Amino acid sequence: MPATVVVGTQWGDEGKGKLTDLLAKDVRVVVRYQGGHNAGHTIVVDGETFALQLIPSGVLYDHVVPVIGNGVVVEPTVLLAECAALAARGIDMSRLVVSGNAHLVMPYHIELDRVTERYLGKAKLGTTKRGIGPAYADKAARIGLRVQDLLDPKIFRQKLDVVLREKNAILAKVYNRLPLDADQIAAKYLDEVAPALGPMIGDSVRLVHEALDAGQQIMLEGAQATFLDLDHGTYPFVTSSNPTAGGACVGTGIGPRDIDRVLGIAKAYVTRVGSGPMPTEVAGEQGDMLVELGHEYGTNTGRRRRPGWLDLVLLRHAVRLNSLSEIAITKLDVLSAFDTVKVCVGYLDRDELYEHVPYHQSVLHRVQPVYRDLPGWRADLSGARTVSDLPEAARAYLDVISEYIRVPVTYAGVGPGREQYVRLAV
Repeated sequence: MPATVVVGTQWGDEGKGKLTDLLAKDVRVVVRYQGGHNAGHTIVVDGETFALQLIPSGVLYDHVVPVIGNGVVVEPTVLLAECAALAARGIDMSRLVVSGNAHLVMPYHIELDRVTERYLGKAKLGTTKRGIGPAYADKAARIGLRVQDLLDPKIFRQKLDVVLREKNAILAKVYNRLPLDADQIAAKYLDEVAPALGPMIGDSVRLVHEALDAGQQIMLEGAQATFLDLDHGTYPFVTSSNPTAGGACVGTGIGPRDIDRVLGIAKAYVTRVGSGPMPTEVAGEQGDMLVELGHEYGTNTGRRRRPGWLDLVLLRHAVRLNSLSEIAITKLDVLSAFDTVKVCVGYLDRDELYEHVPYHQSVLHRVQPVYRDLPGWRADLSGARTVSDLPEAARAYLDVISEYIRVPVTYAGVGPGREQYVRLAV
């Protein structure tokens, strides 16, 4: 049975965790296919909040097998702490499978991330300083340590010694930092991490294909979002992996023909964290309202997100990049505070009008948004469960989105709770 991909269509924080959790009730396996513990997914169930970092959102259902795929970079101490926290709240963590081919985030990755970001000064990228970029860089350079290396102490130590000689030289000679001790790292990872993580390590590719062959529903969950994609995002202000739907194949080991549904997630407005272009960014009172009403602070970092009006130019481009079959609009309730809501339908650069995303980054940095004003609805949406519960203006807002991006809006989020959504007819 074909798989479903859940992908963010903006700069992250769109509510992928909630939608994945919602849809997971009907699937057997949920696979996280890229990213690391730099991405937080928040789920609210019966008033109880679960903030996930590495573990797939489907973990809250007893029937779901949560899988961390080969495309993820894993900081094992963070993963084990997350497992322990969930287990303490009654969640069965024995179902979790971690791909042996996933790469490890090591202490030198975190240290290099921190000092490099400081060294860049005003040109910083706005990373979470958690070692994700350096871990993916080592993966591409073919010097990374993988999760499966924890099961072979000799191989682990050989690889560690080779790579640490290079990393310590960089830390000492370029950044004037003290070298890291190979013996201490090996002892921690082999004596503490390996025994705890070992029972979770498995062949995720075989597991997923056996589930597909058995006719079971599979969901592939991305972290970050389309415009943080290494190839298609607002480079260099991007993540170090491919959150787009194409990355789901690479990050799980299945082919495109195994996927028949690509569900995009977008907020009813936009936010981003860190540096980079954002044509519809809103400052002042309206921006503050979006941040406060939407609780726009990072799940992991606590950083304030940059708010803006919904950018339909970007969203239509995300439809193309991901081959979206449908889209879910989250946080529609946040816009209830506004008399007028805006959507961006074009960019103006000097005398040139763009109705598509300009390929050159210098143009995207300087464009001015062309807005279409729509009437607000000034109504509490938190109790809406059917389309008829939505005010006419709110339904019209969703219709404008669907017409512009040319795919149906199938879900509308009206609050943080698992049950706070409206299912729209296709």
